[in-house]
Amino acid sequence: MMENPHKHQPGLTHAWRAMGIALQGLRAAWMHEDAFRQEVLVAMIAVPVALFSDVSIVSKALLVTCIFLVLIVELINSALEAAVDHASLALHPLAKRAKDIASAAVLMSIANAIVIWGLIFLF
Repeated sequence: MMENPHKHQPGLTHAWRAMGIALQGLRAAWMHEDAFRQEVLVAMIAVPVALFSDVSIVSKALLVTCIFLVLIVELINSALEAAVDHASLALHPLAKRAKDIASAAVLMSIANAIVIWGLIFLF
């Protein structure tokens, strides 16, 4: 079986390189994705509100987790859009479907956050 020349070596070196690559990804999302920047700004307000609110630790965990889920899904959406655009800038129904579905996932994660915050703070 042929080894993948792009695969990193295992161990702490791999973990260190993987962290560097992940930070590059966050930097790229921040630089190139307006929606990600907006969601980070919301998270910078929402996470402290969640942590300092007078709710149970489980509720705090849910509040913070659903905010991070929005950021995670936005990163995946942005990565998919970049990959589709790299493959071809031509208008194609499958490319549109992929982008629309990824965008719908972001919308669902935002709706999830709204529902969780509403349930915790309104009931």
